Amino acid sequence: MSRLSWGLIGGGEGSQIGPVHRLAACLDNRFELAAGALDVDAEAGQKFARSLGIAADRGYANWEAMLAAERARPDRLDLVTIATPNSTHFSITRGFLKAGVNVLCEKPMTMTVEEGEEIVRLSRETGVICAVNYGYTGYPMVRQMRAMIEHGDLGRVRLIKAEFAHGHHADAEDANNPRVRWRYDPAQAGVSAVMSDCGIHALHMASFVTGQHAETLSADFVSCVAPRVLEDDAMINLRMSDGAVCRLWTSAISVGRQHGLTMQIFGEKGGLRWSQEQPNQLYWTPLNSRTEVIERGAHGLSPEAEAASRVAVGHAEGMPLAFANIYRELADMISAQTNGAPTASTLCPTAEDGLRSTAAVHAAAQSAKLNGAWIDARPPMFRRT
Repeated sequence: MSRLSWGLIGGGEGSQIGPVHRLAACLDNRFELAAGALDVDAEAGQKFARSLGIAADRGYANWEAMLAAERARPDRLDLVTIATPNSTHFSITRGFLKAGVNVLCEKPMTMTVEEGEEIVRLSRETGVICAVNYGYTGYPMVRQMRAMIEHGDLGRVRLIKAEFAHGHHADAEDANNPRVRWRYDPAQAGVSAVMSDCGIHALHMASFVTGQHAETLSADFVSCVAPRVLEDDAMINLRMSDGAVCRLWTSAISVGRQHGLTMQIFGEKGGLRWSQEQPNQLYWTPLNSRTEVIERGAHGLSPEAEAASRVAVGHAEGMPLAFANIYRELADMISAQTNGAPTASTLCPTAEDGLRSTAAVHAAAQSAKLNGAWIDARPPMFRRT
């Protein structure tokens, strides 16, 4: 099987997310890194591209040059990953979708709901794939949670407790660190900081595992570190589409917390608990019974969890492996598309998922300004008439 041609925008030398994408995309030998516009500093980006083995004529000064050149090539890209600041996601995604290049965009997909709706329409009209990198849904035990809920093991889901809280932005002396500063700049981050950066993952995962979407919400945002304009801690209450209640806490100033992505689901017949920092274990407590530990890689897991497991039971599982499951599914989708075959069933997050998340972030920001007023969290194009 020939490898698909892959390009990366952003994720240059020193990037936090770039190495994860490069490891994940190439893990299954389904993609080859063929092109890139890797840094806002054109010279640095092109030098780094050469060090990664990208041909000199495909290491671009910026994404616009990359789009223009790749559109005209007979061997143009099959997929481009967008790993740039939030404010650039919409224009880059739209440009490559119009050029017929499939896209994997880092979250949030867009800065506004209107932009998100345009991307959804464009992807639907053109048939070009637009995926959003909610990569933590690639963990096997997250997929086990989803399978157990779909199977009815929990009965009706009553309550979701979602968290993504860390303490890495708690130091006021770190205010001018470029990796931190842009996240609290409305011009680059949009209407929200930590909810858009971290809480959005917890919210999407809550929807992913339960199959329910946010309908209405009430939010409280605070900025604990001066002079930040955008929030560094947020609490959101949500009412979900099939009756569940979701309590979501996200924070960047919780000293002592590291990554902090956790998910708890409570249903009529039992509860589930999972933490990204200990991803091999899923805790399952049937009603009126003892807690069981379900191990990744063990016998008897769902087909979805088994397919997502990459290493033998008992060995550490990592974030690049979870992301790799997203890339593998994208490769399957692109190959099916190219061969005119039916698209295989996939758990890969879509533009529709990205739009729902953006709409919820905007609703939360609006609610916070209105002292926690309940706001419709659905994108207008998905609301019932």
